[in-house]
Amino acid sequence: MIRRDYLIVGAGIGGASVCEGIREHDKKGTIVLAGNETALPYHRPQLLKAQLGKREGTPDQTQVHDAAWFANNHIELRLDTLVTQINLERHIAVLANGQAIEFRKACMAMGSRARRPQIAGGNLGNVFYLRTLRDVQALREVADLEHEIAIVGGGFIALEAAALLSQLPKARVSLLHRAPHLWSRYLGPDLGAWLAEYYADQGVKLMLNQSLSGFEGRTVLKNIATKNGDRVPAGIAIVALGAEPNLGLVAGTPLAYPHGTPVNEYLETDEKGIFAVGDIASYPDKIFGGVRRVEHWPCAVEQGHVAGANMSGKKRVKFDYLPHYSSTVFDLHFDFVGDFSKPATRLEIEGDRKNKKFLVRHFLLGHLMGVAFCNLPAENIEAAKKELRGWPRGKKAVVQE
Repeated sequence: MIRRDYLIVGAGIGGASVCEGIREHDKKGTIVLAGNETALPYHRPQLLKAQLGKREGTPDQTQVHDAAWFANNHIELRLDTLVTQINLERHIAVLANGQAIEFRKACMAMGSRARRPQIAGGNLGNVFYLRTLRDVQALREVADLEHEIAIVGGGFIALEAAALLSQLPKARVSLLHRAPHLWSRYLGPDLGAWLAEYYADQGVKLMLNQSLSGFEGRTVLKNIATKNGDRVPAGIAIVALGAEPNLGLVAGTPLAYPHGTPVNEYLETDEKGIFAVGDIASYPDKIFGGVRRVEHWPCAVEQGHVAGANMSGKKRVKFDYLPHYSSTVFDLHFDFVGDFSKPATRLEIEGDRKNKKFLVRHFLLGHLMGVAFCNLPAENIEAAKKELRGWPRGKKAVVQE
């Protein structure tokens, strides 16, 4: 058995950020960062653009840090390493190779996995569930050969993949989505219909109000079946139906609730010395109330820094976060600030969709919950954050073009 001061389980953006937070306050404590991916920690949202776009990126450009950074900061980086067991009371973890690590404090940063619908043909060849660098690299190779591409879903990954793949030579992209519009959760039905028309104008075949029934083929995908009886020929299918937290390691413990691992305002669980960050962490939301689990990398970065500081024991930091995430499709850059988890009871739209510059304010029973921006400067984001936090009271974000 080896002994270390800190164990971080999961070598993604959250785990790497925990290392940064620890090293900011503790230069000497021993750290093990273990993850089951073979690549150095990388920015997952950049993978699609780097690998599927105009091939202007390389995997190295998505890295959080190079190998030298981990070595220089004396972080024991164990890639392609699965933690198979963890004893939360005794603070002992067992790796797949049988080695045991006794730790003083640990942070769970296992992330999430792509949701796989329980339908026929889900494991056929050329059916892709995009989550890791390997997934996107495999898709890139097949996309050079197969040109009939169908994307199932209507979230960020689905729309970003559709926009990027439609720009490849000879690619014919279809988008199958169960809703009547695109991103109506963020933009409302009117602008959601506008975005759907925009995709159609860019050559993406839209199949709205359609639900997936199954995939057809012997060993390799041939068709996609919908619940209304249609069959869509496809050489590639990308299933983008959201993600599920990776809680298998802590199954059967208080850290494995149905909606994530509960943490307090310091990102520590009820198990003393055990913290959680990223896609699995369910934290108290002081801005909008209740508890929240956010599956966006800016949140994982911020949580990592806070958890790392608190794990060091040399600083006590509360996690106070206003969700903010971005997405770029074609020549449209969107920023979303706030809470869009519930349908708005009222929308306020400012700007001009013809010039592709606008914002949408979401209200729920009179309370401002979120602001969505299209192609507006970053200054608007900071103004919206102040508006959502209620400071100064009643003052709207100033729109700058």
